[in-house]
Amino acid sequence: MFYIFHGDDSHSQREALAEIQAKLGDPAMLSLNTTQFEASVSLTQLRQACDSMPFLAEKRLVIVHNLLSSKVDFMAELVAYLPQLPETTRLFFMETDKLPATHPLVKLAESSDNGFVKLFKRLEGAELERWARQRITSKGGRITPRALNALVVNVGNDLQLLDNEIEKLVLYRMSDGGAIEVEDVVLLCPHVAEANIFALVDALGQMNGRLAAQLLQQKINDGMEPFQLFAMFVRQFRLLIQVKELANAGHKPPDIAKTLRLHGFVAGKLHQQCRRFSMSQLEQIYDHLLAIDLGVKTGRTEMVTALELFTAGVTA
Repeated sequence: MFYIFHGDDSHSQREALAEIQAKLGDPAMLSLNTTQFEASVSLTQLRQACDSMPFLAEKRLVIVHNLLSSKVDFMAELVAYLPQLPETTRLFFMETDKLPATHPLVKLAESSDNGFVKLFKRLEGAELERWARQRITSKGGRITPRALNALVVNVGNDLQLLDNEIEKLVLYRMSDGGAIEVEDVVLLCPHVAEANIFALVDALGQMNGRLAAQLLQQKINDGMEPFQLFAMFVRQFRLLIQVKELANAGHKPPDIAKTLRLHGFVAGKLHQQCRRFSMSQLEQIYDHLLAIDLGVKTGRTEMVTALELFTAGVTA
């Protein structure tokens, strides 16, 4: 058999692969009979691995990463070879990009008895919440509806990242057996703090001075260190300038995420926010933040007052 797992949900791809691996016999012996390749593999290397007989096991496992989405000069030969794949071999093509329906190997997998193709697409909305709730339940935890919404909205739909945050939250609540609350999500998940700064910057971009002042005061009342809040402002507007430049050059959020090494959710939010500002506005704001930094360090102003004046000035 050969399998094509493609799409941006790499976490679910790995879980599906693990489920099949678990059915292929003793894990230790399967490990001895597993070969992994990257996109640079040659046809000769791939055929040698697939044609080799398994050693003291029933199956040989060959895993190839991101070969089909790259430019391959032996695609026609690969299409001709796969129907002759040895019965003892399980070949997996793991692709992080979605392949078109016209791709030669996708068409082959759909029409061949020994082929299987599946698209793994990141979950959204109610499906994402359902997945997160089931995950929490499977780990022995419980979560309130408000906390669940805060978790999925602020962490996003990277299931590996979301699973990591769920693991922390369930372990944190395991001592008393209580349900995960919004306060737990805010305490343990750094993405929530990032989402809060997004809300504050949204208010600045909308020139909503009252809301911006309220959100700023709320963060201070919650005990956030003013210098930490200032550092988040600096980082946010530096990223907005970088995203604005890339967006003006025609780049989309997925490309921006890769270029700036950002989480996809963060890149998407920044792309939305940068539309509220012109480049000259962003540069002026960044200069203002530099002036605040200098003023506080030289003792001419106090950080909380400077932040209050900053939000008032941007929205004036």
